[in-house]
Amino acid sequence: MDPATERRATGAISAWLAGLQAGMMGAIAMLAWLGISAEWHNRSFWSAENLMASAFWGSDAVRSGFGFRSVAGVALYLLIYSLLGAMVALVVRDRVPPLRALLVGILFGLGWYYLSFHWIYEKALPLVALLHVERQTLLGHLLYGAFVGRYPAFLRKSPEPVPPADETVPEMPAEIQPESVAGSAPDVATEPVEETRPGSPH
Repeated sequence: MDPATERRATGAISAWLAGLQAGMMGAIAMLAWLGISAEWHNRSFWSAENLMASAFWGSDAVRSGFGFRSVAGVALYLLIYSLLGAMVALVVRDRVPPLRALLVGILFGLGWYYLSFHWIYEKALPLVALLHVERQTLLGHLLYGAFVGRYPAFLRKSPEPVPPADETVPEMPAEIQPESVAGSAPDVATEPVEETRPGSPH
């Protein structure tokens, strides 16, 4: 695989995971705020979760207190808002500084509130659109967006590629070249040898 393509794929996966984590934390913070504010106004802590569970059980899910259907509402909230955070991080990635990413997250949270509770849920989940407490839910989405905008804190930078080592073989110095070594071998002086014949005087 081309190193540039591999780095882009690694960056996309890191951004997706960072946004997923930030979105999950933002959803938990938002649900905690909605529960605390509901208790403050003498309603059930699980009102928002029970309303969201109406996606599965309709009006039967709208009740006070915690139950099995509340778990389904929590799970649906976490699933939707975690995936939304991952999508934001995947689109923005590290193209903007952290402060601007925080602003993008807040604006996204507010925009998603108006898009979902005032348009999508009116058609898909009318009980959620009708019975949610607007002011508290809006502030909850503001808190959620602030967490989503913090995804760069969970973003792992892909390591810089290590340049390949130079594989060229260094030239041997001239003084130790094989030709020079062979050519510099000293000549062996040979002296003529006198032939001696049998019977000839020495």
